[in-house]
Amino acid sequence: MKAPAVVIALTAALAAVIALAIRFDPFGTDQGEAMLRPDDPKVLAVGERIYAEQCASCHGDRLQGQPDWRTRGADGLLPAPPHDAGGHTWHHPDEMLFCITKFGVASIVGDPSYKTSMPAYEGRLSDDEIIAVLSWIKAQWPAQVRQMHTQMNAQAAKAARP
Repeated sequence: MKAPAVVIALTAALAAVIALAIRFDPFGTDQGEAMLRPDDPKVLAVGERIYAEQCASCHGDRLQGQPDWRTRGADGLLPAPPHDAGGHTWHHPDEMLFCITKFGVASIVGDPSYKTSMPAYEGRLSDDEIIAVLSWIKAQWPAQVRQMHTQMNAQAAKAARP
């Protein structure tokens, strides 16, 4: 069975994002330290507000995403995926989630012609605001999913070390 092109592109892009993470560290974190702060109430309050304002109209007020999110619509675009535990958001390390949100999917997959309804938030949200909304999303996941995501971050950081 052949993987969809977007899955192949995102998988290939993960390596590039990890390499980028070595050079790009907007929060001055140690490379082994996660970017997201799902246990910080102040960060979560900001993230919840931003999610409601910027994300919920597509990704759902309960992080449920749009129906048939894995199937392209008549416009050729994929619907917004869920950000809850049933989606794939938690399958990506913090750095990749940050870069997708800030720079857009097209820049992450390395194809400027890639069409998506997901906007890039560079210039619309600060780095701290992007971290806040992603932290709020992570805070909504069940403990087991959060733990798997945290372990994946540690593996990605270890793989990125020279």
